[in-house]
Order: sequence, then structure tokens, then C-alpha cells
Amino acid sequence: MPINRSDIRRGVLESLLAIAPEVDAQALDDARLLRDQVDLDSMDWLNVLLGLHRRFGIDIPETDYARLATLQQIVDYVAQRAR
Repeated sequence: MPINRSDIRRGVLESLLAIAPEVDAQALDDARLLRDQVDLDSMDWLNVLLGLHRRFGIDIPETDYARLATLQQIVDYVAQRAR
């Protein structure tokens, strides 16, 4: 059974909050660049992506990192691959 977008979004936020617990998930704008909303260095970002890999069982090649700039893009990406 495919995962619904609400579950994906919740999982993405949980992965993000595991690395940056100070983030106010309620205040995040799905369409705005995450890097403008959340202070993550490159290691933190890699850890978020690793969390997504573990949670959803998807591989995220480095060539796709630029496609994951907003929360909505991440949810769309995971939805396409977690089927």
C-alpha cells in the first residue's frame, strides 16, 4: 500500500527534527526554501537525507540533492520513490 503524502510529510519533519530539534515544524512553509527557514550545515543536511533513507527505504543519489530544496519537493520526491 502506498504511503500517503501526510505520512510522508510527517516522516520528513520527524527526520528534520531529529537533527534540528529547535525547528518549529508548524512554522515551516512547504514552498519556501528550507535553507532559508532552517539553519542546517552540510553534515546536518546529509543526516536528514540519511534519516529519509532509513525511514522510507529510498536511495537519494547526490545528483538529486538540488531537487530537494523545499519541503514540498522532498515530499514529492519521497512519494515518487517510496511506492
